[in-house]
Amino acid sequence: MDEASVRADLRAYITRELIRDEGYGLKDDEGIISGGLMDSFALAELGVYVEQAFGVYIPDPDLTVAKMDTLNQIVARVLRG
Repeated sequence: MDEASVRADLRAYITRELIRDEGYGLKDDEGIISGGLMDSFALAELGVYVEQAFGVYIPDPDLTVAKMDTLNQIVARVLRG
């Protein structure tokens, strides 16, 4: 699982399913939750998706705005496993 494909997959999922605007140009370092694009409840959905799509379990203490607010943070967490 390489960084570019993980990033593309997550960007597509977040814009399609969580932000609900596939045309949105989500930047790598943009605050997804702090910027109001999705709410913190969507983090739970994101956690389930990451586990299903990449086989990476993210425990609840890691599903926080501080740790999962940008695409860069989410990609890094997935790649850490």
